[in-house]
Amino acid sequence: MKNKLVIAALAICTSLMSVYGKTDLFKNVDSYIGSGGHGHVFIGASVPFGAVQVGPNNIFKGWDWCSGYHYSDSIIIGFPQTHLNGTGCPDMGDILFMPYTGKIRIKRGEQNNISDGYASYFKHKNELVNPAYYSVLLDNGVKVELTAAAHTAFHKYTFPKSNEGHIIIDLLEGNGDVADSTYMRLVDANTIYGYRFSKGWSPRNKVFFVAKTNYPLASLDLFDNDKALSGKDAYGRIKGVASFKKTPSQILIKVAISSVSINNALNNLNAEIPHWNFNQVVSDAKVLWNNELSKIQIETPNNIRKQIFYSALYHAFITPSRYSDVNGDFRGHDDKVYTKVSHTNYSTLSLWDTYRALNPMFTIIQPDKVSDIVNSMLGIYDQQGRLPIWPLAGGETDCMPGYSSVQLIADAYLKGFTGFDANRALVACKKTATNPKQKGIPYLLEQGYIPCDKLHEATSVAMEYAVADWGIAQMAKRMGRQSDYEYYNNRSLGFRHYFDSSIGFVRPKMADGSWRTPYDPIRSVHGVGDFTEGNGWQYTFFAPQNPEELIKLFGSDSKFVSKLDSFFVVSGDMGAEASSDITGLIGQYAHGNEPSHHIAYLYAFAGQQWKTAEKVRFITNKFYSNHPDGLIGNEDCGQMSAWYILSSMGIYQVNPTNGLFVFGSPLFDKVSIRLPQEKTFHIEAIDNSDKNIYIQRVELNGKPYTKSYILYKDIMAGGSLKFFMGPEPNYDFGKSPSDRPVSQVL
Repeated sequence: MKNKLVIAALAICTSLMSVYGKTDLFKNVDSYIGSGGHGHVFIGASVPFGAVQVGPNNIFKGWDWCSGYHYSDSIIIGFPQTHLNGTGCPDMGDILFMPYTGKIRIKRGEQNNISDGYASYFKHKNELVNPAYYSVLLDNGVKVELTAAAHTAFHKYTFPKSNEGHIIIDLLEGNGDVADSTYMRLVDANTIYGYRFSKGWSPRNKVFFVAKTNYPLASLDLFDNDKALSGKDAYGRIKGVASFKKTPSQILIKVAISSVSINNALNNLNAEIPHWNFNQVVSDAKVLWNNELSKIQIETPNNIRKQIFYSALYHAFITPSRYSDVNGDFRGHDDKVYTKVSHTNYSTLSLWDTYRALNPMFTIIQPDKVSDIVNSMLGIYDQQGRLPIWPLAGGETDCMPGYSSVQLIADAYLKGFTGFDANRALVACKKTATNPKQKGIPYLLEQGYIPCDKLHEATSVAMEYAVADWGIAQMAKRMGRQSDYEYYNNRSLGFRHYFDSSIGFVRPKMADGSWRTPYDPIRSVHGVGDFTEGNGWQYTFFAPQNPEELIKLFGSDSKFVSKLDSFFVVSGDMGAEASSDITGLIGQYAHGNEPSHHIAYLYAFAGQQWKTAEKVRFITNKFYSNHPDGLIGNEDCGQMSAWYILSSMGIYQVNPTNGLFVFGSPLFDKVSIRLPQEKTFHIEAIDNSDKNIYIQRVELNGKPYTKSYILYKDIMAGGSLKFFMGPEPNYDFGKSPSDRPVSQVL
């Protein structure tokens, strides 16, 4: 039955592509974009939002190898089934397979000496990579080809003639984590079972696997910590080397994973790839990717921009990753198995990053996934007693400040999504926001702010809480819960506690109520300072939930704009202890890191939309390219790309939970967004060019439109938005207070 459903789904995708004429979009994706520099993107094969991301790993050498692969490298140690995409911390790299020739070798080899190991050198000229397919001719002579379904990776190895071939399955190797319990068993000549339990960034990751080959194995030699073992199965710290009586010229291997059990992994494999047609799996994956890419069509004569755009769209759809099996089972944060769950369960939620652009974008082009993501987070609330911070592979990393899951929940509710229990969601939000085990909450409850001498990064933590609390307030207001609304609305204004009007900056506050002294708003101290991956300049503008109130703190629109102008030109040394994430600087604006992402759009709130257009067009052109170092900072599970996707279309949701998209500077001549119910929203930029970056006037559905923003509900209704562009600013566009964006949910 499930196979018929998959076939039917692929047929629908193919039909949609035929109707929309999107079959060529796949070729615009360059997977290498972001694989160099500090982009940390995944390289390999997957399907959209799949559990499997199969691809190459280099030897882990630190921060720039968070995804397992960096374009600068020349050594491949193997091909694990899971990877991260663009994160700032390493993990995953589970169940590594590596084909090689010659004598049996069980050690990986080191960076400067791989001669006695199973690793191999490689060259980029011998690689081919796209979202559905990866191949490389290793210097050891073996050609590796990879593709994937949702839970199942498909490997094809072509061995050189007259060479003894082996395949090592190394359960110890990961990507910055530690495998502390592993198991492997040769079930029959074509089947291997096992598991890998590890601790790393995710506090506990359990991966069960089944591997099936199309060619019989003669043996599987097992090793525990490099010690040879006898028998067909082994527990401990296990590696296995598969060998053949006569090495075939080519071998196919299907590897399925599950967080639940070996039986579930086998069920995933049989449901997803019951055949041995490698090319068919590549084709199926390509159809799925083309369907996702076709959700936005752009028209531009600039092929490089087209390549950047569709590569960004690809990167935005790798995660969150599916974390339930084909039968609906998954392992929760409490290590309990939940069976036959009706919604698709997701993990790898980089919430502190993605609440800003990726998740608001999903409400437009991935609406069928929004309620599933919310239900996944509510499930985590049940499992661990609070909403997730940064959930990964069934565990809570507790990485980054805030409880950013609240923004996703509030945004979904306020936009009318009904696929989850709203009352249950509000309870989860409120209990998370008052949980004394949540970082800094006891101080917030007692003093109304979090003292900088009591908690590292206290100011950032509190300001992130204020963003989320605004969403709770608006949910409560919509539900008619006035007292909750008043309480959380007051908390959402918490950024005012940190604004020192005498210097015009957000400033850390001590437990006794005094200001942090001395204080340099340019200096940044990573991890143990007052701000998370930022400085006082950047966090002075961090009130996306209520820019109007922030403007009031400066005294007037003109004073606010003057400060914002300074922000984009002031230079200074942040110090040796600053975070490596603070990249892509324009003055103190740091596009390589998320706290700055909304700031260029704040000009519109002060009636100077033309300055937003100026800054946004500069950022899209300067900080995104079609080279391996084409991202100015970490991809962060799609956030960096989502900023580009929205901004290049001319819109951006500054307040993460009010459904209002502020106008910037559209990059493309035409954009068509495919919506549910066969609706389409068209965006057209008339007389658009590299010189004509300023909006002169706007039409919505053929009628004059004077506002410098558009509402979510207007986009989702379908229709057309026309920007008329010019080389000089129209200072009056969006100037009137009645035409400016607002925080109020409309």
